[in-house]
Amino acid sequence: MKRLCATLLMFAWGLSALAGGKSTTIVYINGAKYYIHTVQSGETLYGLSKTYGVGEQVILENNPSLAQGLKADENIKIPYVAEAPDTRSDRKLRKTFDFHYVIRGETLYAISRQYEIPVKTLLEDNPNLDPLHMRLGERILIRRKQIGSEDEAGTQQQWEEYRQSLNSVADSGTSYHIVHPGETFYSLSRRFGITESELSALNGGLQPADLKAGAMIVVPGSGDAVPPAAADTLRPDSLPRFAEVEPIEFRALRRSEPLHVAVMLPLAVDGTPNGNYLEFYQGFLLGLDSVKRKSGISVNVDLYNTARDTMRVHEILEDPTFRRADLIVGPVYEEGLGPVVRFAEQRRIPVVSPLANLERINSDVLFQLAPDPARKYEKVQELVAPDKRVTLIYTSTVDREFEQEMLALLGNRPYERYNYRYEHPSSQGGGSSSDLTPLLENDAENVFVILSDNEVDVDRILAALASADTSITSRGRTAPRFTVLGNARWNRFNNLDRAIFFKDRVVFISTYHAKRDSETVKAFDSAYLRSFGMLPTLFSYRGYDTAVIFAPAMYGDIEYDLEDRRYTPLQTTYLFSQPEGRANHVNHNWTRVNYHKDFTITIK
Repeated sequence: MKRLCATLLMFAWGLSALAGGKSTTIVYINGAKYYIHTVQSGETLYGLSKTYGVGEQVILENNPSLAQGLKADENIKIPYVAEAPDTRSDRKLRKTFDFHYVIRGETLYAISRQYEIPVKTLLEDNPNLDPLHMRLGERILIRRKQIGSEDEAGTQQQWEEYRQSLNSVADSGTSYHIVHPGETFYSLSRRFGITESELSALNGGLQPADLKAGAMIVVPGSGDAVPPAAADTLRPDSLPRFAEVEPIEFRALRRSEPLHVAVMLPLAVDGTPNGNYLEFYQGFLLGLDSVKRKSGISVNVDLYNTARDTMRVHEILEDPTFRRADLIVGPVYEEGLGPVVRFAEQRRIPVVSPLANLERINSDVLFQLAPDPARKYEKVQELVAPDKRVTLIYTSTVDREFEQEMLALLGNRPYERYNYRYEHPSSQGGGSSSDLTPLLENDAENVFVILSDNEVDVDRILAALASADTSITSRGRTAPRFTVLGNARWNRFNNLDRAIFFKDRVVFISTYHAKRDSETVKAFDSAYLRSFGMLPTLFSYRGYDTAVIFAPAMYGDIEYDLEDRRYTPLQTTYLFSQPEGRANHVNHNWTRVNYHKDFTITIK
């Protein structure tokens, strides 16, 4: 099977090209640009050579089938002759376009729906965009006048035409497939008769975790040929959208009934234990203990090791003990969740995803504790309001994911850019980039965003801001007003001086917060230490929260009771709702952690 890695750059919106004129369909094939030309009756190789400005031999080399002569209505590939690059400045571009920066796993389909803008417009305005291999952080121009002009049906039609255009030039033995909600590496490999490793290799090393609904991938097959359907295959002609799903009416348990919980965790993978998930389970057991003491209910727990193996998940589903479950917690990873959700829909029982952000599976039985990424920065919107002076501080190395999040948060709002380069104090002179005093010598409400991914640089910049603050205040001048919008990944740094967070009024957005001096957290820590001989981790806290929220809910109307109500088992609050267009019940509450100059911390 010959591998063809092709990506469409522009659509013809109908593959026919006028005789004597260039095709408007352009594709990427193994990194090179080609026109797709539909041969018209009477055309010659010489004429095509003149039209496209390439030699006849070059056309023949790229289309071996032409050795038998041109055939009307046949699609052929003709190398693209590069045009002059766009030299417009960012300032000029911003008059017409918004800038969108690609995040991990994002698809062109998703961007089209986000802005309600035609796929065709995106491709025309971004002539070097490779839709099948968009790069993290890649900038995409969004034409303002076209925002809101395309409905979902139009996007789906264009995306399907895109797929058909690609298939018109695909080599024998390969074709292109739009990933549908709920499809996984496992189900696709079964459907197309290859292994998961072969599917990954066919798509440039694509990993299961990066498979997104709406993505277009290379699969075995020819054109629109459909392989035999597997049990977990969706309709091949369905488009990448979250279709209407059946509402589930859960049965409330009677107080006299025991609750049967099945917990599915990757406790060991390839024989190697994973302590994080054991800690989650230990916290879960303490949560159930608390629920039983307060309500008197009886709970039976069955623990299953999924080993991050989809075959193992299918085996667990056949276990008679598992099939009596009233509540399922897990699996952790989305690729193993599909068959569990289908089982739960048939039994009308809830499934709790305790740690993952679910992107492909859509079901009314699903409850997600991980907060919705789309709502991550809602609680810091005022920090980038028009009355704030926002400065992005760059160093020689940058956390690109954090940078793109900040640029997306800022949108079209103005900001300053400062390039920090460390200089030893003994060599610092006037105008040194290490001295951040000039950034604070104003009457504005300053917000600083440190984009470095280097622990040493982050520590130096935080220290420099605190030093500048002290210097200005000691000279009897009005104390500077500033906040640092921090990166949650700083918590992974081992050598940061945490005291500096208070001096710099750092604000973090975090998925979870549990401060050990909180009375509630202290009580849990003591109970955990007595039970397991060690201090709990964030995984332990998550396990406890899961049990305390969902076990009691099984004795009432779980869907109604959980929707739009706040739950704070320890110190992190959960607030569940169904995102627009989704049936999943998703926690949308992120935690804002504020460090204050008086060495106090507040949670919002």
